[in-house]
Amino acid sequence: GLGERCGNANMISLIPNLVLKMGFETGLKDGALQRLTHLSRLLDDRLNVGTNRSAAYVGTRAFAHKGGLHVSAVEKDPRTYEHVDPEIVGNQRIIVVSDQAGRSNIMARFRQIGLEVDAKDPGVARLLEIVKERESEGYAYDGADASFELLARHELHTVPDYFALQSFRVLAERRVNARGQLIALSEATVKLEIAGRRAMEVGEGNGPVNALDAALRKALIPVYPELADMRLVDFKVRILDSAGGTAATTRVMIESADAKGRRWSTIGVSPNIVDASYNALYDAITYKLFRDGAAPATGPGTVRSTTAPA
Repeated sequence: GLGERCGNANMISLIPNLVLKMGFETGLKDGALQRLTHLSRLLDDRLNVGTNRSAAYVGTRAFAHKGGLHVSAVEKDPRTYEHVDPEIVGNQRIIVVSDQAGRSNIMARFRQIGLEVDAKDPGVARLLEIVKERESEGYAYDGADASFELLARHELHTVPDYFALQSFRVLAERRVNARGQLIALSEATVKLEIAGRRAMEVGEGNGPVNALDAALRKALIPVYPELADMRLVDFKVRILDSAGGTAATTRVMIESADAKGRRWSTIGVSPNIVDASYNALYDAITYKLFRDGAAPATGPGTVRSTTAPA
């Protein structure tokens, strides 16, 4: 729960326990429980706190399944590993794909995202090997479903390339401003190719990732207005090999959301934290466009920026 010290009783878990487990009459209208997960995440947004992935009923891990045998059993009868139907509380079943995953996990995940693939398709085994190889490099798809879906769709050629990065440059500055205040600012320049057209934009932010995100938005929103309601709601960085010190490989996890209430997580890995962040941002943007049914931009020419240097 929320509040001082230990907080108040957590009604998000208490109410479904009373209704679903104990049969109490709580005055809830029919179908009200189906809005429970949405309500929980809406409250997190309003309070500006991170979502508890392990929360009972409403957490993203509440109905997650990972082991191959585990997933196979759930596919046959969800009651073997789920105490309630996740849809009753507005949540959803998640089939986790990782280096421990088997073919059953891959196929179950395909069905969830609407991909019709023959289990004997060589692409399935190839994708499983790619996942294992990339996880050995530091990727973790069990927490980045959107990145896995894009990886699978790229491998099966079912997602378009909306744009391509030619280059980006990020500058960080720390100085005393005219008011005598110590400030830190960042500036990012991105050069993109969108359907054969070149776009260059400059963005500023309070950090390098914020500046990079701003520059990407300035370049892409005029072409893809669907991105206007997309926002970053969580940003996590993990050092994968602490022995490397400041040169260690980093893993960046980004959680994004839009006005439709959808949330998705993406991942990037690189020895350079800004590069890892770009990889996660690229997946987040691509996933948003794909899920909105955006068509890839077409047409020759050059997109010129009002902020681009001469």
